[in-house]
Parts: sequence; structure tokens; C-alpha cells
Amino acid sequence: MVRHVRRGAAPVLMLAPALAVAGCTHAGFGSAENHFATFSVPEPRGTSVHVCHSYGCQKKTKVRFSDADMAKLTAIMAERRSKLDTADEERRGVAYAIGWMEMVVGARIGTKDDRPGMDFAASGDPTQQDCVDEATNTTSYLTLLASVGLLKHHTVGTPFAKENYLRGVAGWTHWTAVLVENGTNKRWAVDSWIYANGENPAVVEAENWYIADLGSLPAAMR
Repeated sequence: MVRHVRRGAAPVLMLAPALAVAGCTHAGFGSAENHFATFSVPEPRGTSVHVCHSYGCQKKTKVRFSDADMAKLTAIMAERRSKLDTADEERRGVAYAIGWMEMVVGARIGTKDDRPGMDFAASGDPTQQDCVDEATNTTSYLTLLASVGLLKHHTVGTPFAKENYLRGVAGWTHWTAVLVENGTNKRWAVDSWIYANGENPAVVEAENWYIADLGSLPAAMR
């Protein structure tokens, strides 16, 4: 797990020593729809999503992306695609789109100062989000992008978690959203929890995410 040390700067990471043992992977709840139902979060409808905050989706606030917002998202995705229009470039576009959506949502519902990583005193604080909030929100954002045709090379996967309690704090259960690459069925973790609100998420191969390489957490996609 990752903990923030101070607000307003790049996160300083405190990591428990890595142990040479395998972690547990939780496949999630079978589908994104089941994930939403488990945490009592309404599924995205049109350009509206319910945004989780306060840790563990204790609070859900409805946000509608306007026509102007959707035009901006379309432009972001188009800007990041190469002429080859590859899956790699689409993932890069997704990272910028998710970062922008977080920034817009943060200004509207008060999560703009959400701190990176885990804050053990933040449960119940409506300005803060944990990994369940982040994974659920990112899945909502990805679902919205897919619903308006902005995902050509991927489908939205089921959020999943990894844990390894033998790592102490570093091994607590951690959730991520998932993209599935068309054709290869390769899963990509889309994780914005380790960064402050509005920063691009990390987008990494699911099998290499989190526990597999705890000592060098993935960088935000640029």
C-alpha cells in the first residue's frame, strides 16, 4: 500500500519491505455491473455517473458531463491517438481523459484536494477517496467513454483487487479499474489511487500491477 506524506506535492511513498511470497488476487464480483451493485452505486446512464467518495463508496454524488465536457473528452482522446490509431495510443488517451474527468468532478463535488494514496484518518471525509472509490469511479468513467464510442480498441473490464498481508501495510487489499484489449484479451489496470486528484492514472498490465512490483510503483501514463 502507499501512504501520502503531505498535501500539495508529489507523493512521498512509504513502502514496507518486500517479501518473496505470492499475493492473492481477487477477480472481483464477476462483472462491472456486479461491482456497482455490491457497493450500491448506480450504473452510469447517458453522460451521468455517480461518483464515490468518503472511502468505500460511503457517499455517492451524481455528476452529469455536459455537451461541452463531452466535446472536450472527444478532443482529448483524438489528440492522443497516433495516425495508426493503436491500442497503446488509446490507453494514453484514456489516461488523459480520466485525469481531466477527475479534475472536473473534483471541482464540482469537493474532491479536488483528494490526497494520493491511503490516509488512515480520512474515512468518512467527503473530500477524500480510497482505492474502492477510485476503482469504482474510474470504471464509471471508462463505461461512459465506451458508451459514446470513444473506446475502439478496448472494452471495460471487471475491477479486481490484490492483497498480501505478509507485506504489512504495503500488502493491504487494493482495487483497480480494468480495460480489456480487444483481440488479445490482455487486461490493463487503470489506477489513479496512487496519485492526487486530476493526475493521470497509471495504466499497466494487470499481472504486473501492485504486488508484483511493490518497490517501483508504476508512473502516471504520459
